Amino acid sequence: MLIPYSMKNCFQLLYNRQVPTAGFKKKVKNGLIIHSVSNDVYQNLAAEDWIHDHMNLEDKPILFFWRNSPSVVIGRHQNPWQECNLNLIREEGIKLARRRSGGGAVYHDMGNINLTFFTTKKKYDRMENLKLIVRALNAVQPQLDVQATKRFDLLLDGQFKISGTASKIGRTTAYHHCTLLCSTDGTFLSSLLKSPYQGIRSNATASIPSLVKNLLEKDPTLTCEVLMNAVAKEYAAYHQTDNHIHLINPTDETLFPGINSKAKELQTWEWIYGKTPKFNINTSFNVLYEQSHLNIKVFIDIKNGRIEICNIEAPDHWLPLEILDKLNSSLVGSKFCPSETTMLTNILLRTCPQDHKLHSKWNILCEKIKGIM
Repeated sequence: MLIPYSMKNCFQLLYNRQVPTAGFKKKVKNGLIIHSVSNDVYQNLAAEDWIHDHMNLEDKPILFFWRNSPSVVIGRHQNPWQECNLNLIREEGIKLARRRSGGGAVYHDMGNINLTFFTTKKKYDRMENLKLIVRALNAVQPQLDVQATKRFDLLLDGQFKISGTASKIGRTTAYHHCTLLCSTDGTFLSSLLKSPYQGIRSNATASIPSLVKNLLEKDPTLTCEVLMNAVAKEYAAYHQTDNHIHLINPTDETLFPGINSKAKELQTWEWIYGKTPKFNINTSFNVLYEQSHLNIKVFIDIKNGRIEICNIEAPDHWLPLEILDKLNSSLVGSKFCPSETTMLTNILLRTCPQDHKLHSKWNILCEKIKGIM
């Protein structure tokens, strides 16, 4: 049962740190179930961070439901170039986010439920949370064969992944969050989470591909609303609290002081791309020139999302060495992204405005370079 969060006087946030007095007005004795009214991935991730940073969870666990409009979310220690199709993400206007927990890359849309279990560090127990979800699923559909694995995934019929897990453990508090596939766009999921980029060498955490399936494919009555209500009921029974799902607005500064600055930080290029562990790209591609193919070699070192070393090699009869040297040196220190590369190469082109053949070759090369970004 959903309850609008205009009922601010029903709850009280007990802060671990000094923040302005605000928020829920009545003490929660045994636990709380909340559901975000926002479908923005950055706002919902910020809500997770805020609760983790400011709530006193001693004997007051929280279950947080949230869903997002189409988004790709990578783990704290992942490489987006290695994990997803960034070109497709840009073309489709999909949001890309880096969360503060570990784990692999996931695709979110309104057919996917995100569940975050907040507890104290001492009571952090991923397997217990997954077993709770399994009990909830079996309560609404006893015929479902769903099992938790040693990797803390949920498998349907022993082979299809319907839930993946990630977590963050702080000094005194912790959270475990997981997905639950209800009616996600499977075609989009597989297309977006498939990197087309070649030659990446990285120590970043790599995702493990899995077969997936929506619960709605198994039983058309298993809608997101049915599943959330079932999990809420099971959670309430386990924690001996009421099963009301209270709606929250994660942009409300009166409830969550400072939360919007958290959401803004999660949207920055420096966080999404700049936090990528150091990596390099060693690849090559062909360009057509006078009915033959020329091989272009590319070696780039990237640190904090910026180009640290750049060595692009092309036959000097096609592109003069001095031009390549200018390109290599100009890219060093720049963001490893198409928009910044476009700006820099356009500036360089102005140094030889009348050479149309050179412009044509330059544009071909730069489009290829941007294609690996």
